[in-house]
Parts: sequence; structure tokens; C-alpha cells
Amino acid sequence: MKYISILNFLFVTLIISSCTSNQTSTEYPFVSQTITAAHSTSTPDPTSTQDIVEALPSITATNPEVNDTPTPVSTATIGPLELFFPTVIPAEGAEYRPPLYPAPWALSPFDHFYLSAPIAATYPGDPVWDYRYGGVYFGPDVIHSGIDLPAPRGAEVLAAGPGTVVWAGVGLYSGSSYNLTDPFGLAVAIRHDFGYENQPLFTVYAHMEEVDVVVGQTVRTGDIVGNVGSTGMTTGPHLHFEVRLGENDFWKTRNPELWISPPQGYGVLVGNVMNNYGKRLDSFLIILKNIESKKQYTVKTYGPMTVNSDEYYKENVVLGDLPAGIYELNVPFGALNRKVNIQILPGQITYFSFQGYKFFDFTLPSISEPDIP
Repeated sequence: MKYISILNFLFVTLIISSCTSNQTSTEYPFVSQTITAAHSTSTPDPTSTQDIVEALPSITATNPEVNDTPTPVSTATIGPLELFFPTVIPAEGAEYRPPLYPAPWALSPFDHFYLSAPIAATYPGDPVWDYRYGGVYFGPDVIHSGIDLPAPRGAEVLAAGPGTVVWAGVGLYSGSSYNLTDPFGLAVAIRHDFGYENQPLFTVYAHMEEVDVVVGQTVRTGDIVGNVGSTGMTTGPHLHFEVRLGENDFWKTRNPELWISPPQGYGVLVGNVMNNYGKRLDSFLIILKNIESKKQYTVKTYGPMTVNSDEYYKENVVLGDLPAGIYELNVPFGALNRKVNIQILPGQITYFSFQGYKFFDFTLPSISEPDIP
């Protein structure tokens, strides 16, 4: 029996040695990513977004104020025989979402599609339909400050534009890097190398499984900043993505669907939905149906707090990633279905306003138009 025990001990020792020596091999890529934080070393693109952005007069370059003290990044400790394999859900096909228009993309002087999608096009790119920016899924007092992008656990999270990492780790929502119960979980914030209307621009990536950057690190568009997870206050794996203008602050968010370059051949619907007296209708259902495909889309107007409208469009509803074509727009107001056919143009914003029994108006807002209460 002693000989058998010794043989068993030698056999287990051999297995542990073998597993330890192979942890960083390409055969187990997810093990390597979990144990060692990967820093992006992508080669600069001579036609990068930054080069194009600097040529745009409407964008003002900013000098980020970088914190030289790295923020602690939470990483998992893996034992020699513990293997972590994220559950990867196959995409619906390589052509599920077309490539994005090159960022920056702005056919109108009032548009600012300056960012690329933070999730690869091989995954479904549409935000969760019932919890878009301004959504109130969890209650009227809990307003969604970003969009949720569905992706499997372990999917790569990509920098939406060039800039400098100003937060990496837990505590972004609360502002404390030691708050392990922060609702954003593991998160990254980037201050971009360009701004808008003389204000700095930030993007936020939350609920990640792993963070692969540190504070002060510079990134380029498409660099990997981490992996999709479900840390923090969440119901499952996805990426919570925010755009913040002026300050890296929860109260300074903007609708990301007005900042991410749309897929080629797709457009964006932007609207202002009001009652008879010109007051905005909060959390009001809007129905859109593609005349050709018969596919129906539903979205609600913004909730009453937290969110901020675009200075020009002054919108309270946005529905992006719409294939170009003719749609039936339905605003069920006053027990009536107020319907009209509209055209979604590729790469552009289609704007409408609705004011109760005054019906629809497709006139673009004037520059001097005051804010609607």
C-alpha cells in the first residue's frame, strides 16, 4: 500500500507540473488571459481615427489629465488545477452586422459619429431593445445612463476611440477604487484624444470579467481593454457602455447611439415626442415597423431624470441600427394610433417631432430653438 501511495503521489505531482508548465500555451488562451493582464501593443494605423479627427473643425483636441498613480485592478487567482473557460456563444453569422462606417462619420454638421463599436461586429450589435439609454426597466427612479450590448462572457471589449485610460478596476460608479460592491463592477474609463464643442469626451465600459489596461495607458481605436463579464449589479454577461461629455461623471452622459458610427447601410431614428402642450412624454412607447421585412421595433422615450439630450436635436428617443428603408412610425397617443410612413436613410439621422393632436413634424430643429421642458 505504501508503494501505491507513493506512485499516486508521483502521478499527481506529474499532472500538477504538466498543467503549470502549459498554462500560458496557446492551447488554453483564456487561462493565459485570466492569469496575466494583457496590454495592447497594436501597430498604429496610418489612417487612424485620430488623424482624421484632427482634420475636423468641429472637434477640439484636449490634453488629458492623467493620474500617475495606477488604480488597483482586480484579477482572479487561479490554482494550478483550476481552469477557466468562458462560455462562448457562436455569433449568428459573420454577416449579422455589416462593418461600421469609418469614424468619424458625420454627413450633417450637427452629427458626431466619432466612435467605433466597443464589441466586434461578429456579435449582435444592437443594444438590448427594452433597456436603451434613458430606459426605466428597473423602476421609474432608476434611469439607464448608457446602452447594454449583448455579448458572451469572455468576448473582447474594444476601445471605441483613441485616448488615455483614466480608470481601470472597481469603484467607477461610486468613485472609490476600494468599493468591491460597486454596481459597475470591473470597469474602464477612457478620456479621448478629441473632444466636442470645447469639452472633453469620455467612454465607459462596465461589468467586465477582466480588465487588461491600467490608468495612464494610451490606447488606440480597437485596442482590447478587457473582456465581457457580469461583475457588479447585472443580470448576466453584457457590456454596459456610456458616453460622457464635459466630465467623467455619472450625470454627464449622452446617448451612445448618437456617437457610435452606424453599420454601413443602416441609419438612426431620432425624435422628440410631446403632448398637446409641448411637454415631453416620459417613458412613452414608440412602435416602428419595416414595410418590406415586416420586422417590428419598439422603444420608449427617455425617463425623467439623469439623461441628457443632444444640444441640437434635443431628443427624447433614439433608435439606431435600423436597415435603410421605408418604415411605419406609430405613436399611440390619446387612444389613437398616429401612424406615418418615414424613410430611414443609410448613414444618416432621420429626425421627427410629435406633439399630440398636432401630429408629426419632420422639420429639423433650428439652432436657436430653446430647450423643451
